Amino acid sequence: MPAIVLVGAQWGDEGKGKATDLLGSKVDYVVKFNGGNNAGHTVVIGGEKYALHLLPSGILSPNVTPVIGNGVVIDLEVLFAELEALKARGMDVSRLRVSANAHVIPSYNIALDKVRERFLGKRKLGTTGRGIGPTYADKMNRVGIRVQDLFDESILRQKVEAALDEKNHLLVKIFNRRSIDADLVTEELLAYRDRLAPMVVDTGLELNQALDAGKVVLFEAGQATMLDVDHGTYPFVTSSACTAAGACTGSGVAPTRVDRVVAVHKAYTTRVGSGPFPTELFDASGDFLRAGGFEFGTTTGRPRRCGWADTVVARYSTRVNGVTDYVLTKLDVLTGLETIPVCVAYDVNGTRYDEMPVNQSDFHHAVPIYEELPGWTEDITGARSFEELPANAQAYVLRMEELFGARISVIGVGPGRDEVVVRYSMLGEGE
Repeated sequence: MPAIVLVGAQWGDEGKGKATDLLGSKVDYVVKFNGGNNAGHTVVIGGEKYALHLLPSGILSPNVTPVIGNGVVIDLEVLFAELEALKARGMDVSRLRVSANAHVIPSYNIALDKVRERFLGKRKLGTTGRGIGPTYADKMNRVGIRVQDLFDESILRQKVEAALDEKNHLLVKIFNRRSIDADLVTEELLAYRDRLAPMVVDTGLELNQALDAGKVVLFEAGQATMLDVDHGTYPFVTSSACTAAGACTGSGVAPTRVDRVVAVHKAYTTRVGSGPFPTELFDASGDFLRAGGFEFGTTTGRPRRCGWADTVVARYSTRVNGVTDYVLTKLDVLTGLETIPVCVAYDVNGTRYDEMPVNQSDFHHAVPIYEELPGWTEDITGARSFEELPANAQAYVLRMEELFGARISVIGVGPGRDEVVVRYSMLGEGE
């Protein structure tokens, strides 16, 4: 049985939670392998909207074991707030597994993140200020705090003190802020120990044993390909590995065990935060997409930047992730447009680029080359087969599939969990 990696193909907010939920009845485990509470999934079930920030969206499926892998950084306050909110709505959250090797976001990293971003001024990166970047930096600098450290008070205290030896100098001498007390931070973290203990396991071992037993494991990326720290629009990226390869390092499951890579792509493009965005719209068309798609951040609430579909980015995502299947979401948002522009290449100072420019400066100055596709006016939210879509909507999907370089297996035609058109099984042919 397969191990499936689910990634975002753009800059995030593509609807990965809905794709995960769609596979829910066929999946035994859902693993979040990167990021923290700096992104969110919105899943609609029976008219009820659930906004998840740190938890894997598989926690909403009663027969799924949700896992927070070692590649995630965890704000413990957010973790337990989300769990309590779901319990209050009648959800069973007892199945959650948390990797002992996942890193914890201490309060001092949240403080540093916010201060640093303000200090950068117009050079700011557009982070969410939730301590994600500083915690990943601590991980690479080998001064991070892992979940397992909470169960050895002496080790935890030593690690907090060592980290604050440097960070307090930054806060006081560079940023003109108060120093942070190591004992206070240690007690903050220890307060979660007893509640956390039942969830903490060797998640890598459990996932490999599940695959050995023929279980279906879905690896769910936070953020998306173009925010990947290596392959995204650096430096306007997140601090973790958001591509399919990150599923392996963030979970302890080898790449030879991955069977399928599913990428989620909107029928248009959005971005939150700073950084280049070639197809961004600043006119009524952008307002149309933002209003129709309700493009406001699940975690931050801030308006998303909107633009037409960029298939140069999609082809890049296909390549770096090894995409086998696409989920094309929010096709219904395009309903009512007479024509729909699709970016097929870039013009950079008179040179045409059919693939992503290797130079970030060229990407920043890229001017989209559009192909105009005919639109449709028919309501498509009731379509449940490809043939039920209007002819122009079908043509749009087929042209996007051709430009993406991988098949479009599922099409989202509305916000509800059942408002989809399934062309192919994401579990593979014959499933």
